[in-house]
Amino acid sequence: MKIEQIYTGCIAQAAYYLESNGEAAIFDPLREVEPYLAKAAADGAKITYIFETHFHADFVSGHLDLAKKTGATIVYGPTANPEFDALVATDNQEFKVGNYTIKLLHTPGHTLESSCYLLIDENQKEYGIITGDTLFIGDVGRPDLAQALVEDLTQEKLASYLYDSLRNRIMPLADNLIVFPSHGAGSACGKNMSKETTDTLGNQKKTNYALRADMTREEFITELLDGLALPPAYFPQNVMLNIQGYTSLDTILTQSMKALSPAETQDLITNSETLVLDVRSEDEFCAGHIPNSIFIGLQGNFAPWVGAILQKVEQPLVLVVPAGKETEAITRLSRVGFDNVQGYVMGGLTAWEAAGYPIGKINSITPQKFEHDYTANSFVVDARKPSEYEAEHLEGAINIALDTVQTHLNSIPNAPFYLHCAGGYRSVIMGSILKRHGIHSFTNIEKGMAGLRQTSVSLTQFVCPSTLVK
Repeated sequence: MKIEQIYTGCIAQAAYYLESNGEAAIFDPLREVEPYLAKAAADGAKITYIFETHFHADFVSGHLDLAKKTGATIVYGPTANPEFDALVATDNQEFKVGNYTIKLLHTPGHTLESSCYLLIDENQKEYGIITGDTLFIGDVGRPDLAQALVEDLTQEKLASYLYDSLRNRIMPLADNLIVFPSHGAGSACGKNMSKETTDTLGNQKKTNYALRADMTREEFITELLDGLALPPAYFPQNVMLNIQGYTSLDTILTQSMKALSPAETQDLITNSETLVLDVRSEDEFCAGHIPNSIFIGLQGNFAPWVGAILQKVEQPLVLVVPAGKETEAITRLSRVGFDNVQGYVMGGLTAWEAAGYPIGKINSITPQKFEHDYTANSFVVDARKPSEYEAEHLEGAINIALDTVQTHLNSIPNAPFYLHCAGGYRSVIMGSILKRHGIHSFTNIEKGMAGLRQTSVSLTQFVCPSTLVK
């Protein structure tokens, strides 16, 4: 069977391209659809179906643009109610793509409309299953993202539905089926996903906690809900964009590719709610940046952090971006629905400074310099996730995870302090947020925990509850 996983590491998302006998189908496409069109063109194939496993929360799907450019039919599972032309299929409905058969299995739980697609080859042999967010490698989809859309729907009810879906629709299938999930490690759609992005169903039955044969419904619900962090604030907004529709990415790119002079940029940020988003490297940002700008570098998990930090997809933005990276930045912002880019600073920080405008800086030191200056009375803030902190941290450090800092500003030490993360990326994001809130009395530790491990400073696995801010 000809099926290809198209994995995008920035948002830990997998789309799928399937082709047979001149016909093709795309499963869960990203916003930018050109890669799928190119694959079909190379195969001399026509894309006839766009299969969606559910209304996604963590990204804006490319279903509408792709359907417009190909004439393909968009398919959802039962109970879906999209506000555009689509085929809402019935449970067990089959579709032909060339010589292959695609069978829809309704598997509510992650969301009510969530469905999996059983892949059947030209010999009528079941080959694999595209599981969306119903089943991941090592995990299953969280059941707390859809309840706001339906009255009286709770995460406990959805978890119970998922228990039935897994046991009645997925687990009875053959062990040799290949599982093709929609996400891998790093996605916020689950809590325990493997870095592997495919596996056999048989191995998942042996190793995935949620597929234990002797697990009761109550045990499943308890384990599934335990330890779930709050979903990012932009998730419900992405769901609505996927249900209601959105502006074509082609239009967004045309509108956003505006070169703004420093004076035009200054006017926007002075007289409107426009925010400057600096997407260069953390070292460049520390060395100099437009005051009150937020740093989220393109080289990291850019789009998810944009969503988690900026939260409102309608936020007007001006970009400080390396020359030649403008289209990439705008496209990656669009993946999570941030379409309101007003333009980018022509000439970047060099032009800004040459025009006589002030610049800000973040004081940043090497781990070796920190080792030399550090004393028992030093305050240190660790910007990593609680799980990372619990595994290993600097003795005496306070843990304030990056995605919680805006609600824990009162936990920031009222004295000079050091700031670090795992490798230097997240701490500079946090530093830019702190400076925007008028907190400047910190020093960033370059390379974060990776650098600290190369020094003799004391690290510990012991967690003192008073130093862990959740």
